[in-house]
Parts: sequence; C-alpha cells; structure tokens
Amino acid sequence: MNKNNNNYSDFNLYSLIRDNILNVDPYISARIEHKKEKKSIFLDANENSFGSPLSFFNSYNRYPDPLQQELKEKISELKNISTSKIFLGNGSDEIIDLIYRIFSRPEIDNTIIFPPTYGMYEISGKIHGANVIKINLTEENYQLNFDEIKKVINNNSKIIFICSPNNPTGNDIKRNNIEKIIKKFTGIVVLDEAYIDFSEKKSFSIEIDKFPNLIVLQTLSKSWGLAGLRIGIAIASADIIHWMNKIKHPYNISMVSQKIAIQALENRDLFFYHLKNILSEREYMKTCLSQISTIKKVYPSSANFLLVKINFSSKNLYQYLVEKKVIVRERSKIILCNNCLRITIGTHEENEYLIEKIKEYSKKIKI
Repeated sequence: MNKNNNNYSDFNLYSLIRDNILNVDPYISARIEHKKEKKSIFLDANENSFGSPLSFFNSYNRYPDPLQQELKEKISELKNISTSKIFLGNGSDEIIDLIYRIFSRPEIDNTIIFPPTYGMYEISGKIHGANVIKINLTEENYQLNFDEIKKVINNNSKIIFICSPNNPTGNDIKRNNIEKIIKKFTGIVVLDEAYIDFSEKKSFSIEIDKFPNLIVLQTLSKSWGLAGLRIGIAIASADIIHWMNKIKHPYNISMVSQKIAIQALENRDLFFYHLKNILSEREYMKTCLSQISTIKKVYPSSANFLLVKINFSSKNLYQYLVEKKVIVRERSKIILCNNCLRITIGTHEENEYLIEKIKEYSKKIKI
C-alpha cells in the first residue's frame, strides 16, 4: 500500500511539503514577538489603548494569544499530550484547509477519502485543486476496502482522510485497519476523531509518537458542547505542528473563544455528566427506534447520533418531522445511505417527542 514500495521507516516529512510552503517566511505578529504580560504597557500592535465600548470587557481591545498557550496547557493536561504536539484551529475545517495547503500541490497530488464520510475532506480538496479519489466503505458494515485502496495509491498520493467514529454512519473503523493504513502509507494520514469521546475505543492521539505521518483531529464542538466557539484540535508530531503554526492566520481563535474554552475545560464534572446522559439516551433511542415499523434498521453508533434506515422514502418522513418542528438530517443523496436519516441524540424530552412523531407517521401511512 506504499507509494513507492518503501518501508514505513522511509517516511520523510519534508519531501511531502510543497516547495512554496517550505520557502514561506511566516508573519510575525506583535504578540509572538513579545509575549503579553499584564504589567507591561503595550504600544506595539496598533490596538486601541483606551479600550472598547464594552467597558466591562475592556481586555477585548487587545489581540488574543496567537498560539493559545493557556488553552493548549488545559488540553495538554486533559489529554496527557505535550503542547508542542497540539495545534488549535478555527474549527477542524481550518485544520483540514491547512493540511491541503502544506502538503498537496494543486493539479498534481491526490487525496484519498472513504465515502460516506465528512464532506469537507472533498470540498476543501477541490478548492485546493487536489484530485480527490473516492473509495467507498464496504456496504455491509462501513469498513475500509483494502483491495480497492491498493489500486489507487501512487507517487502523487499525499493525504488519506479517515473518519472514526465515522460521520454520517456513526461506526468505528476497525483499529487494526487504521493502523495498517498508517504504517503502509508514506504520505500523511489524517484521522478525524471528532466523536471519539462517545466511543469505547482508545484515541490514536495517545500513540502519536509512534506514527510520524499521523495527524489526529479532535474538537471541542461535540462532546464538550462548544460548537459555537469553533475550536478544532490537531495532534501530531512537533514537526507537523510547526508547519501549521507557520502558515496559519495570525489570530485564528478569538480571545472570547479561548477564555470560554478554558472555563469549560476546568468543569470536567459537568462534562462527564453530560457525556453519560448522551450515551444513555443513545441506547434509549436505539431501542425505541428499532421497535417502530417505519424503521428498517438502526445502525451501530459510537457517536452522538444514529443513522437510521427507513422502510420507505426517508424524504417523506423528514418532511413530516420538519412540519412537526423536528429537524433531523436527510442523507439519501450520500452514497450507501439511501433512505437514511441521521438523528442527533437530544435531551430525553426531545428524544421522546421525536419518537412520538415517528410513531404517529407510521400509523398514518399504515406500515
């Protein structure tokens, strides 16, 4: 599965980085040039020294920490990973964009993805002029198809994206198969673990030192309930993190987002309480939905959602739920998800209401 039939030990990060990126002189912001200390008088960044109209939040007249050191220290403590191996982006989407910018030469290199999966891998690739090669997951259980993967890898294969737990199917990709890809492929493997906290599987992030070509994506949007802050996490070798920091926008995460995220990470008891409730509700939803005649199949899930196959047109059920003020995701246009709805796990009251409305519709159409 190698690009050049080489061994895993032949991985060379610098050979993968685009030439124009290697020659970039990074923008040095005022806050990188001189670290912020409260007692200093800052007259270096063209900020408004008199403050903002938000007098009760006067610190917002200053630029945020461009490298988010305090927030990274909280994440480092939580995940037992050095801050030098952590990058924070404006959502994982910024990180995906950076990965393409660093490693993929427009109109030359290719990226391999495994549909059905998260749509931004393909969209971002097309924006950057990458040739995005799709190898569908297996139809039976949504796993990697190694026979087909081997056929498409060539000298210009630079990036592979794997999502586990996978979106929109919800299942874990088998760990030994992920590791096989990482070890055999001499390009960059991006493992998106946005939903890892809902899974019983261990994160690959704790083994990042074993895999120099691996980038693990995580986020504060899902299990931590901070989607509005837009904080994505990349965990990788210090060398890869260096290049991300070199070409990112100077102040990519706002001061507000950093402050709130730090407060949230200090409240772990509430995090675990919410996580426990989500997992409990996921099992409750799986049991209840499986008993409704309208539902053909509820797929196994290690995420905070369920992929549900409908016995008839999922579009009709989707529209009925919209009319009842319940919004789920209709996924029929996605390969291997025909007549499927993706349903996020809500509160117990929200879940009960959804189940009630699906039962109502089942009776209405007499299935």
